[in-house]
Amino acid sequence: MTTTTPTPPAVSVARLAKAYGDHEVLRGVDLEVPAGTVYALLGPNGAGKTTMVRILSTLLPADAGDARVGGHDVRQDPDGVRSSIGVTGQFSAVDELLTGRENLRMMADLGHLDRDRATEVVDELLRRFDLVDAADRRAASYSGGMKRRLDLAMTLVHGPRLIFLDEPTAGLDPRSRRELWQIVRELVAGGVTVFLTTQYLDEADQLADRIGVLHGGRLVAEGTSAQLKRLVPGGQVELQVADAAALDRLAERIPQGVADAETLTLAVPSDGRPAAVRRLLEAVPEDAVTAIALRTPDLDDVFLALTRPTTGDAERAEVAA
Repeated sequence: MTTTTPTPPAVSVARLAKAYGDHEVLRGVDLEVPAGTVYALLGPNGAGKTTMVRILSTLLPADAGDARVGGHDVRQDPDGVRSSIGVTGQFSAVDELLTGRENLRMMADLGHLDRDRATEVVDELLRRFDLVDAADRRAASYSGGMKRRLDLAMTLVHGPRLIFLDEPTAGLDPRSRRELWQIVRELVAGGVTVFLTTQYLDEADQLADRIGVLHGGRLVAEGTSAQLKRLVPGGQVELQVADAAALDRLAERIPQGVADAETLTLAVPSDGRPAAVRRLLEAVPEDAVTAIALRTPDLDDVFLALTRPTTGDAERAEVAA
């Protein structure tokens, strides 16, 4: 009988701590990211998201705790970590005086790719990121979305299996954001792991297999998007009826509902679980309603419920560092 060795997590963090002076930005954070998934880290400004990325990418030492990235200990084997990751930060690494092709060749040279391999990789990335027509134009002429695509392409030149994306779509228009989302999905489908920090909650909802909410230096919640939404009350089933008389009859039958005479709907609190919705519908006569809608909390509701505004001091501490 053959046994298979479990795939180690792409990122494993235990009791990670970091302070800037008197300000504790990370206070004993634990998290794990399975290989080949997208993990989104949410949090208000100053929560420690960028600090986390900088520690995991070896750009900043932690004060305490353990972290392994790509199987390498961040403290003991930083070169091993760097060889296995790519980082696309909040601010573009694109040299605007160079063309798109030259930016990619520069990264190939830094990665010590031989000439033939570099040409192959650069041509493939230009095609993959829809930059072929603009390849020999200076990057200064690129749109914001094109620069961000080039920035991510530069991260991929040496073929990392784990990518850190720190606020990757900040400032992009909706179309450019969706184009970048599709690129991320394709990367993950190819086995790449993505560690994403973002303040766009719909971005986390669209991309992430698991989401962590960082607040006050601690991971205050973690789970799938659906699991996090169930943490917040406010879900409801809306039952619509044909007229006011039908609404009155339905309200008598379901006293916990809230009637709206203007829209002819009865809103019944519900966590959205199938069993709960089924029980509710069993209590409603078959011909009593004309339409049914399920309303559940979104990630905005989760975010607001789990976080409070950070203090100015905490935000300034991380920015200054």
